Amino acid sequence: MKRNDYISWDEYFMGIAILSAQRSKDENTQVGCCIVNGENKILSLGYNGMPIGCDDDLMPWKRQGAPLDTKYMYVCHAELNAILNRSSGTLQGAKLYVTLFPCNECAKAIIQSGIREVVYASDKYDGEDNNVASKRMFDMVGIKYRQYEPTGRKLTIEL
Repeated sequence: MKRNDYISWDEYFMGIAILSAQRSKDENTQVGCCIVNGENKILSLGYNGMPIGCDDDLMPWKRQGAPLDTKYMYVCHAELNAILNRSSGTLQGAKLYVTLFPCNECAKAIIQSGIREVVYASDKYDGEDNNVASKRMFDMVGIKYRQYEPTGRKLTIEL
């Protein structure tokens, strides 16, 4: 008889997104992303961080100040990293799990890549312009989005 206390696909993929976020060196916001196909196979992963080759120790991580002295001009978001990190094939029809609802720039990349569904954990910027723009674009092109419903299940990973 098979066990029946295994985790669901949503728990599995959001868990992987949460774990991926732990790679981020941003002390304020860690975001992770996991993209899967219709057969529940992982296509790509990503987290928010500096572009490849840009030394994390030399780049700014501040949130405030002159634009060139803050992280916002440089950090690559988790969703864009996951889209760019795919090793082969297409993302057409894929589902994206992400720990924070996508900004408008990531929404454009999601649309252009052919992803059809977004499952997000947090929507802390709900109502802000870039969030409204993302939802407007998703609605316009028929991309489904829904908030992940936490199950309260606790998993422990000892590394």
